[in-house]
Amino acid sequence: MRAVIAQKGKIVFPNPDENYLKWLKGKGKGRPPRQGSVPNRFKAQVKANFNSKHAEQVVESVQKAWYELAELVWRQDLEAHVGKVQRDIWERQIKSFWEISWALTDDEKASDLLDRRKNWRNHFAPTEPGVKCLVMEGWQELSGIQSPNKLDTFWQPIRNQLKRDLAADEHLCAIAFVKRRFARHFNEKFSVTMPGGWKLKGWKLETGVPSVSYLAVLHWLEQVILNEDDDKLHELHEAARELGTEYGEWQTDICCIDNAYQQPKKTRRIKRLTALDGRVFFEQALLNDSLDPAKQAAAQKMLTALNALDINTQPTPFYAILLMDGDSLGKHMSDIEKQPKISAALEKFTNNVPQVVYQHNGFLVYAGGDDVLAILPLEDAFCCATALREVYLNAFEGSGVRSTLSGAIEFAHIKMPLTRILRDAHSLLDNVAKDGCGRDAIAVRVWKQGGNAIEWAMPWEIALDNNQIILDKLKQQFLDKDNNEAAFSNKFFYKIRERFELLNPAEPEQQIITEDDAKTLLAADYLASGVNDTRRKEEQLTLPLAEAKISQLLKQCRQVIRDPDNPDMPDKWQVVPELKVDGALLVRFLANKGIERR
Repeated sequence: MRAVIAQKGKIVFPNPDENYLKWLKGKGKGRPPRQGSVPNRFKAQVKANFNSKHAEQVVESVQKAWYELAELVWRQDLEAHVGKVQRDIWERQIKSFWEISWALTDDEKASDLLDRRKNWRNHFAPTEPGVKCLVMEGWQELSGIQSPNKLDTFWQPIRNQLKRDLAADEHLCAIAFVKRRFARHFNEKFSVTMPGGWKLKGWKLETGVPSVSYLAVLHWLEQVILNEDDDKLHELHEAARELGTEYGEWQTDICCIDNAYQQPKKTRRIKRLTALDGRVFFEQALLNDSLDPAKQAAAQKMLTALNALDINTQPTPFYAILLMDGDSLGKHMSDIEKQPKISAALEKFTNNVPQVVYQHNGFLVYAGGDDVLAILPLEDAFCCATALREVYLNAFEGSGVRSTLSGAIEFAHIKMPLTRILRDAHSLLDNVAKDGCGRDAIAVRVWKQGGNAIEWAMPWEIALDNNQIILDKLKQQFLDKDNNEAAFSNKFFYKIRERFELLNPAEPEQQIITEDDAKTLLAADYLASGVNDTRRKEEQLTLPLAEAKISQLLKQCRQVIRDPDNPDMPDKWQVVPELKVDGALLVRFLANKGIERR
């Protein structure tokens, strides 16, 4: 965008963040940008004499900015460790990574021209031999060593230098290495003269990015800080330090933790505790550490400190990835008169996204145009998704453009590969929420260590009640007074699979009981499982009240496919008669936060 403006062009879609563009020239104001806030495609109005030579200057600008940033990382981190083989791999990967397409037209209505150009593929990644990168599938790792068992001869000295930025088993390709380290070097000293003569400047980036284990443990840690006395918190911190735990989260900026340690009478000790690597609070990780004779005593001390806490819950080993994307904008973009309205709405939405994600204790990866990617604690994912949807709809209100927002949430165990879950999130959004549900929908998958355990999707219209996900509300029915999973829920959910089989016979004529009978039967199971044992007398459930709860649950267990031709008429949408147990299992997962009772 800056390269187009430097050639007297004007960006017409989307509306660019002017202050963001000024930061690229070293003239931005306020807090420096931390995330990208523009999409990966744009439309500009250029002079009549703007030809292919000028367009190639834009491409050259992107490539040069990338190459010079990569070279800075090379000089600072790798130059002292490498030889010709590694340099050859670096050059091949860095120079061939980006595919950039452009199109010129004098027809303002040719909104599909870039898509047509991208279908004519003429950029192909080079053949990658050798051992592959652990982060970016298919790309060769940098050492060039052919034997996986000998990679440490190259990578260990680099790990020693970079400390926390490179894990013990990681070997990366050039692109992944730049992504891992550029934030350490992208600062005021980064300065590149670009094609056209303008100067590209860097700025100091905050490098604190929460680990997935830290996001999983957030709300448990918040409760520990708020409810435990200083002596126990001090003992917990000292035990973690003896174990050699790093302050890996010192710069992590999370709303609920910031608020917790700023409470009256909380000391700087608390800040140190909240900066510890989240893995140290998980019992299983400590039990694994105790197998190492060198760590055995320290691991046992940490387990003792955890057991001494008054809080009676465990941290969940699950976190959430939230991916959201606008629906049906493409068909509106062909209308020239709508484009400024769409640009203004998307600018308003993008500007509000960071604060919404922060308020829900998440970390925003990017927000550009109608796209959002964030990582959050399990407990906040649904609320954040519904809040972002509301912001999006409000941004388009009064614009005359109808656009909705679909979302995908991946609840993933901290031991699942993050890159795998990120890839799956795009598939979940495109294939399930959009194509499967008919857009304006939310889709969810739960990934346990053994793989995909639960999948549920629903149009927002059906999934929400008073702007809250119904399944998220129903989880409260399976919690005790301390908001822990109540003992009776195991018994109920064990039976529900069997009951659903009665409602889903192979042949319709084989159906044994009606839906009303099934609702009554499930309500009776619910009451018999012991739900009233966890309630005060004035809150006791009767059969009719239990049936009302079960009716809500059954509705969320039947797939509804939204009709794009009748988006405002749910009675026209297709309801799949088969009941899927995944909706019920998702309620249980939300109630127990993925922690199985022993």
